[in-house]
Amino acid sequence: MKRVNNLWQEVISIENLYLADATARRGKQLSYGVRKHDLHKEANIIELHNNLKNKTYKTAEYSVFKIYEPKEREIYRLPYIDRIVHHAIMNVLEPIWVSIFNSSTYSCIKGRGVHGALNAVRKDIAKDPEGTRYYLQIDIKKFYPSIDHDILKRIVRNKIKDKELLVLLDEIISSAPGVPIGNYLSQYFANLYLAYFDHWIKEEKKVKYYRYADDMVVFSSNKESLHLLFKEIEAYLFDNLKLEVKGNHKVCPTDNHGLDFVGYVTRSTHVLMRKRIKQAFARRVAKKANKKTLSAYYGWAKHCNSTHLLKKLKYYEITEQRITA
Repeated sequence: MKRVNNLWQEVISIENLYLADATARRGKQLSYGVRKHDLHKEANIIELHNNLKNKTYKTAEYSVFKIYEPKEREIYRLPYIDRIVHHAIMNVLEPIWVSIFNSSTYSCIKGRGVHGALNAVRKDIAKDPEGTRYYLQIDIKKFYPSIDHDILKRIVRNKIKDKELLVLLDEIISSAPGVPIGNYLSQYFANLYLAYFDHWIKEEKKVKYYRYADDMVVFSSNKESLHLLFKEIEAYLFDNLKLEVKGNHKVCPTDNHGLDFVGYVTRSTHVLMRKRIKQAFARRVAKKANKKTLSAYYGWAKHCNSTHLLKKLKYYEITEQRITA
């Protein structure tokens, strides 16, 4: 694999930092960090450029808080200027790293995402009912916090050769335990960490396979092969990436059980919204949540067989009342 060099000057250029600033602020223009940055925007960009150029930039201290939906997680947040740095890096590295990811990787990749994964799974189940008769589903135990820094740095070096950029990437990787949820760069680091595993399982094991973050699904025509494959996957992840599989892995018949993946339960005949998301949607409707919140849940609903659910929740009546009020 050819390694890429001469990226540093492009990453730290004034033009790229302004572009990164424009990208990082999308949807956050009213946030405290953006408003504070904008008080001295030009001076801040120039100072950041000089700090990067002189190798004096260091990742700031994180603020850490917990969220509880859809499950309890620790979120790490950086000051706005550090988020500009992450976007500046990805402006240059995104096409390089995405070229490594295979077609089975769906999280945080433009044009794929949750609904890309759902559509791909639906097509495979419909097109090849025998080959997708059973599925193996695996989740990695504490994936983001368990990512090993030394292994991640070695993986980064499989494609990146630029020494100055590697120093910066190493510093960011070392700035928090594992890979912190909340960093813009983290979602790419996570995909990169599993990228060579993705190639192994697709190209060497030659199975129908889909991954969204650390949620993995493998299809087969028989469950015995999936039980054997699970042992190989478990060994690969532990031996090569120091990752452990959760104890809740399962091998199930696709149609009888339904595949609960990326927020939907998929069978050959229909797709339903995951029970937990459906319940949250019902609670928001009952509490007459704002239009933005309800629209987000409707975005989930329109990708599955939800006509009965929307009627039961009286979604259209409520939204019509909002429009005419």
